[in-house]
Amino acid sequence: MLHNAGGTIVVALVAAWVAAGTAQAAIHTETVPYTYGGVTYNGYLAYDDALKGPLPGVLVFHEWWGLNDYAKMRARKVAELGYVAFAADMYGGGVTTTNPDEAGKLSGALRDKPEGREIAKAALGVLAKNPLVDAKRIAAIGYCFGGSVALELAYSGADLAGVVTFHAGLTTPKPDEMKSVKARFLICHGANDTFESPEDIAKFQEAMRTGGYDWQMIYFGGAVHSFTNPDADKFGMKGIAYNKLADERSWEYMKIFLAGVFAK
Repeated sequence: MLHNAGGTIVVALVAAWVAAGTAQAAIHTETVPYTYGGVTYNGYLAYDDALKGPLPGVLVFHEWWGLNDYAKMRARKVAELGYVAFAADMYGGGVTTTNPDEAGKLSGALRDKPEGREIAKAALGVLAKNPLVDAKRIAAIGYCFGGSVALELAYSGADLAGVVTFHAGLTTPKPDEMKSVKARFLICHGANDTFESPEDIAKFQEAMRTGGYDWQMIYFGGAVHSFTNPDADKFGMKGIAYNKLADERSWEYMKIFLAGVFAK
C-alpha cells in the first residue's frame, strides 16, 4: 500500500510539473496599433512568454485578403519556434476582405509602390523597437501579396537578415538598388503556379544572379497558388488551392533557413 501511495504521489508530482511547464510556455498575443502617414495600423504581436530577450524577430506579411485569422495563425506558429512575430497590417485599420475584386484593389494600390515599402518599414520599426527583440536579427516572411511586400522591403535596403516568400509575386530590385540589399532569400513556389509567368520567374532569377545574392528557390510539385492556406479552396478562384504536403514541406524549409540566418 505504501508503494502504491508513493507511486500515486510521484504521478501527481509529474503531472503538476508538466502542467506548470505548459502554463509557462503560453503564446502571448496582442494587437499593437502604430501609425504611418496619419493612418492607424493594427499589427498582431505574438511571442512565447516563457522566453527572455533579446530574441530574433520575424515580420509576417499577409496575403491580399488583409491581416486575417490565417495571417495571425502564421504569426503564432512563428512564435512557437522561439521568435517574436509581428504580423503587419498593410491596409490600415485591420481591414480584411474575402472579395477578390476588393482584395485586388487594396493590394494593387500598394504593390510595387513606394507607399507599400514605407508602410512595411513602419511595421519593421515597431518590431525592431520591441524590448524582446534583437534588432540585428530580424527576418520577414510573406504570403502571396505579402511575399512581394517582403521582397520590396529587402530591396529598399532594410536591415533584414533574411526573407522567405510563399507563392509570392516575384518582383525585382531596380538597378540602383542592387547593392543595398542585405537579406538572404528563400523562395517557396508552386511548380504549377500560373499567377507568375515563366518570363517573370526568369527575370527574378536573373536579378538574383546579377545581384550576387544568397538565394534559393524551391519548387513544390503539384502545388498551385496559395498552397499554404487551408482555406484557399473556399475562395473559388481558378489556380488557387491548398496543398498540405507543400505547406508542411515549405514550413520545414523555412525553419532551417531562419535558424541559419539568425545563427550568431
